[in-house]
Amino acid sequence: MENNEELYDVVIIGGGPAGLTAAQYAARSDLKTVVLDKSPTAGALAFTDKIENYPGLPEPITGKELLDIFRSQAIKFGAEYVEVQVIGVALQGEIKEVYTMDKIYKGKSVIIATGAMGRKPSIKGEKEFLGRGVSYCAICDAAFFRGKTVCVIGDSEEAVKEAELLTRFAATVYLLSPSKKLKVPEGFHVPEKENLKIITGVIVKEILGSEVVEMIKIKDVATDEEKEMPMDGVFVYLHGSKPVVDFLNFAVDLSDEECVITNKMMETNIPGVFAAGDVTCVEVRQVVIAAANGCVAALSADRYVHGRKRRRYDWSKSK
Repeated sequence: MENNEELYDVVIIGGGPAGLTAAQYAARSDLKTVVLDKSPTAGALAFTDKIENYPGLPEPITGKELLDIFRSQAIKFGAEYVEVQVIGVALQGEIKEVYTMDKIYKGKSVIIATGAMGRKPSIKGEKEFLGRGVSYCAICDAAFFRGKTVCVIGDSEEAVKEAELLTRFAATVYLLSPSKKLKVPEGFHVPEKENLKIITGVIVKEILGSEVVEMIKIKDVATDEEKEMPMDGVFVYLHGSKPVVDFLNFAVDLSDEECVITNKMMETNIPGVFAAGDVTCVEVRQVVIAAANGCVAALSADRYVHGRKRRRYDWSKSK
């Protein structure tokens, strides 16, 4: 892992409406800002077919199109955008550290905006074999399965991309989709690789093995037929509605529901660390609320970085 000495004013984890709005406000305030986003297609907004109640939209657009606008605005104002998965953090020091597989991002402040599409292990054997063949991060663990047989469970664009990444290492990769058709955008090119086999309309019922994963049991949705498949690795890319906080390892205070706890200014219990959007378990899960939270988090981060007691509300004026 490269230890890069570049220091950001704000490191934003998550590229949904909360994270990208925070990036717009932070970058426009001349804060050196970077957004670390696992995937531009993995969040709740990206999965939304049609948005027509967001203020200022004269015509309905897809969630992905709206997210693209958020992202382009943030980049236009000067924010960096990096597609990368965060795997850990160190937040207690004055300089915060955010870890990815190949780089440490250092920041004076951090905004957590990872959303709430996480899930508890729900497949029989999933929890038991976590770290022993079951993984949620292909880029982290692909090399362990060089020359082996693995599967990716999921039907999203993210799942397809992760399966393609795994084809560079594994001998055979099965993409097991619970839906009859992959849920990818129109025009998205599904890779054709000799060692990638796509099976749609199947549910993984159980993950089996002794010390490590050895087999999975799948069921055909249409026929209810079950069969077993020898397997060395299982990469799960299914979505739920739990806050995505696993990478934090309880570095900030969480509620019983594993929501990041903040005050009304989006401040966590750690100075310089803020959170915004669905990861805080807002009562109303709407894009406009997430965006508003992202704005407040950026205002608070700006105040923290510059040591001001009051937030600067008029962004059109110079400091």
